[in-house]
Order: sequence, then structure tokens, then C-alpha cells
Amino acid sequence: MSGRSAAWAAVLFTVLIAGSVAAPRARAQNPPPPPKQNTSKPNQPADANAQEPKDQPKWDPLRAEKDIEVGKYYLNKGDTDAAIDRFMDAADAKPGYAIPYRYLGEAYEKKGQKKPAVKAYQRYLDLYPKAEDGDKIRKKIEKLHKEIDKEKALG
Repeated sequence: MSGRSAAWAAVLFTVLIAGSVAAPRARAQNPPPPPKQNTSKPNQPADANAQEPKDQPKWDPLRAEKDIEVGKYYLNKGDTDAAIDRFMDAADAKPGYAIPYRYLGEAYEKKGQKKPAVKAYQRYLDLYPKAEDGDKIRKKIEKLHKEIDKEKALG
């Protein structure tokens, strides 16, 4: 066997060995999905339950990002109620994620709901204490507290 064919044989042998070792690992990392259960009610189509939020996975970071994106669109469009719904969905889809709360505070503030805005902004800071915009958010909270106190004094 020439030196060139011996080198090719060594490469082929290495590829075959690596492939046979890697293949079982790949199967082990992707277990088969659990069997699908029909949870629909007798008088409803099977896909009717798929539309309900309780059927959506609790931890879904990709859905959270999409909800934030859509929520920002609604917020810029002026539909604060739709934006709030999407930001709340994002917070549910990725618990412990601070960003939805920042936008939620912004939406509540835009809607004129100061107390929920303060609560959302505070939650943002609790989850992300070293946020780059932390000082700006703290100033917003302080301003909102002053407005709330002023409303209490007048009312």
C-alpha cells in the first residue's frame, strides 16, 4: 500500500469510528416525544384546546421574545391593552426575565395606570439590579410616586 492510500485509509477509519461513536450520543440527546393525549372535550374540535394559554408550555424563551417584539409593536401603535397582554405573556413564558417588566411598566405608564407601572418597573429592577437604564427607571418610579401622592392629596 502506498503512503497516499494508507493516509486515506487512516482518514476513512477515523471517520467511520467517529461516526459510530457520535451516532449513539445523538440519539441519546433527543428522546422520542411523549405520546400525544387527546384532552379535548367531546363536543369540541381537537385543536380548540390548543388555543388556550394553559396548554402552552410554561418555559418558552422563544415565545417570550416574540411576545416582547409584538408587544413593542402594539405599544408603538398605541394599543396599550394589547401590548400589556403580550408583555404579561412574555413574563409568563420566561419567568425571571426582567425585560418584559420594563416594557410592561412603560405600557402601564402610557395608559395612565401609575401604580401598576411602579410595580412593573420595580419588578424589572428586582430581577435586573445592575440594569444599564436602572437610574432612569428609578427616576421614573420616583416621579410616578410623586404623582400618586399628589393624586391622593387632591382626592
